[in-house]
Amino acid sequence: MKSLGSENRLVIYIDGASRGNPGKAGAGIWVANGDGKKISEVSRFLGHKTNNQAEYWALLLGLREAKRLGGRTLQIFTDSELVERQIKGVYRVRDLNLKDLHKAVLQNLKTFVSFEIQAIPREENKEADRLANQAIQRKIANEEGRELKKLR
Repeated sequence: MKSLGSENRLVIYIDGASRGNPGKAGAGIWVANGDGKKISEVSRFLGHKTNNQAEYWALLLGLREAKRLGGRTLQIFTDSELVERQIKGVYRVRDLNLKDLHKAVLQNLKTFVSFEIQAIPREENKEADRLANQAIQRKIANEEGRELKKLR
């Protein structure tokens, strides 16, 4: 396995994107070890979701990736102030479509020694955004390819 650096610390950048809100959605995650070296990235199509659902799915997938990599302490960066504040307990989760996702994230966070989550400006989250949108674009390209084959 790749070296995690000091104390199995991971730095995780997450982003969710939705075209249409709700619409085709994707999650983008990239992970760095404690020394700041990028060790993993995830670009996953999520189906039909709202932007906030996509943000939560990105966080959940980021936690699963951290677990797979053997992370014990996490520093999580997101450009979703809503997700950050709901995870910290500052905001209540009112949206019924987010309650189960929120609960799943909190359950997953309990498996780590410690974590911090911080909202950052979108400009500082461009790589995760690129990965989220890449997942959507791949799905659209695949659908367009199938449509072209039907026309032939």
